[in-house]
Amino acid sequence: MLGIEPPIRAQYIRVMFDEITRVLNHLMWLGAHGLDIGAMTVFLLAFKEREDLMDCYEAVSGTRMHATYYRPGGVYRDLPETMPKYQASKWRSVKDAARLNEARSGSLLDFIDEFIGRFPAAINEYETLLTDNRIWKQRTVNIAVVTPGGRWRSASPVYAAWFGRRVGSAQKQPYEVYADLDFDIPVGVGGDCYARYLVRIEEMRQSNRIIKQCADWLRVNPGPVMLDDRKVRPPRRAEMKGDMESLIHHFKLFTEGYNVPEGETYAAVEAPKGEFGVYLISDGANKPYRLKCRAPGFAHLAALEEMTQGHMLADVVAVIGTQDIVFGRSIADGACGNNRGRWSVRAWLRRQGAAAQ
Repeated sequence: MLGIEPPIRAQYIRVMFDEITRVLNHLMWLGAHGLDIGAMTVFLLAFKEREDLMDCYEAVSGTRMHATYYRPGGVYRDLPETMPKYQASKWRSVKDAARLNEARSGSLLDFIDEFIGRFPAAINEYETLLTDNRIWKQRTVNIAVVTPGGRWRSASPVYAAWFGRRVGSAQKQPYEVYADLDFDIPVGVGGDCYARYLVRIEEMRQSNRIIKQCADWLRVNPGPVMLDDRKVRPPRRAEMKGDMESLIHHFKLFTEGYNVPEGETYAAVEAPKGEFGVYLISDGANKPYRLKCRAPGFAHLAALEEMTQGHMLADVVAVIGTQDIVFGRSIADGACGNNRGRWSVRAWLRRQGAAAQ
């Protein structure tokens, strides 16, 4: 709506961190889902790799979670040439610190290259523990089978993948630089909890491919990472100290923001949990007239009752795990879009409790 486009280097950085975030989400899901249905070792292995990716976010933004790295017009800053390093302490010897810092001696791209080189072997290790595990398959195969005819069939491209009909928005409706990258869309067969597990495993492999392509491109294509438009981006501190116009732009931007032209739009991305969309109406002011964030979790939660019919109460845990639901976000989304949403969730939970009794 502002009519701006980030520099191409910023778009590649965004896509790379989009896929890093997808892997972070799936590692969290895999570890937590494994714990939920009795697999403890995979939790420890998944979080081992997750720590390295969290360090990538910390290197570019200073924080490991809830990073404000993406900005209107690009990203906050270019990729750093050095990585934060472990320090020796009373809990960590000099030898241990040196071992941990071996992959951190270069730039962030060097660190990412080292990670994507060993991550496929880590995924193979997860599959060795789970994919042919008899207990894992007993808890997931033929549990909560979904079909294309379900009433929630358009809830998310992730759901579509689970019964073999996925249409990935990153390929069919590309944004940023996804159209210039080579990757496959994982498609599930069977539609049960086991199929949903296999789809996410393959998504991590495809994300690894995308991250590698982005890292290779960023190495040989320097350039700006933020638009040079003072109406959208704040001026640098050094400029503010000697230029009155820069100081005025900074003051206006942080006190008023910018006025978005009148109109409405819906924009969606293929987030790790499904389609995440934002519907925005602007009346020309510096605040939206109406804003609706469409998180995938609420649509997934709406299918829970249908998916768990005929199963045991213990299977609900496996179903919730493969839906990858964040309950706080799901209930908040329902309450914002429909005040009855939170009550329907509570009513469903009460009905499940009564059925168990």
